[in-house]
Amino acid sequence: MVMRKLPPLSSLRAFEAAARLLSFKRAAEELGVTPTAISHQIRSLEDHTGLVLFNRQVRKVVLTEAGVQLYPVLRDGFDAVEAVLDRLVQVQRRARVTISATSAFTSKWLVPRVARFHALYPDIDLQLHASDDAVSLTETGIDIAIRYGRGPYPGLSAEVMFADDFAPVVNPRLGPLGIGDLDKVPLIHFQWRRQHPLNPTWERWYSAAGLAPSSPRGQLHFSDESHAIQAAVAGQGIALLSLALVREELAAGHLVQPFGPAVAGHTYHMVTSSDQPPGAGVRAALDWLRAEIG
Repeated sequence: MVMRKLPPLSSLRAFEAAARLLSFKRAAEELGVTPTAISHQIRSLEDHTGLVLFNRQVRKVVLTEAGVQLYPVLRDGFDAVEAVLDRLVQVQRRARVTISATSAFTSKWLVPRVARFHALYPDIDLQLHASDDAVSLTETGIDIAIRYGRGPYPGLSAEVMFADDFAPVVNPRLGPLGIGDLDKVPLIHFQWRRQHPLNPTWERWYSAAGLAPSSPRGQLHFSDESHAIQAAVAGQGIALLSLALVREELAAGHLVQPFGPAVAGHTYHMVTSSDQPPGAGVRAALDWLRAEIG
């Protein structure tokens, strides 16, 4: 490692101020020291470099040729350091809000709405944390979590967002389908992380439809709900999916709901820590979520 052979920073600061102001007195006032201290710092710099940097005249100082060459280098260097520090401090001071939700909810519901958040709150940085496991708000620093279930959520402040419904959806390229055509196309399944008798599964849907479970032509199983959505859009079969999460695909005609019934899913909740009241950034994010629900 090469050691830089630089003069003390205090002497460089004294020289830059005196060269910019062409006055030891005014440099002393800017740096909060005495003119004698400025004179000593510059003399120390001249001794260190072996250069004469100022011609000292009666009631004024003038830069020598060496001083003229050194000054813009120090000025630009100090300006660059100041600019970077200002930028870093501003970033540190910006409000940041982290929202955690499942991978499917993050990609299909939150991400399409982020632009509206930034339009409303340009000074708040929004960070989305996708996890299919329930994370601890206190241990991870997450401000808001979207929980999907029936609650309760001990130690958290919970607010209902909306209830969910699931229905069969399919790519219209597979042709018009009736409820009697279920055995002609593959069924698409995804795995629920938590087992619950009211999870909207195909088995529950068949019961609600008053049908006996059929043996369709092939089945596709995914561990992630968003992958099941992609498979349905790609025309790989018919899937029982959240109507809230495929709303855009239905509106665009990439998916259709060929028949019913729809079965009730669980309820989405916004949860925050109950240990302390939310700050301004978190309150803004909660207001944005409420508006998007509406």
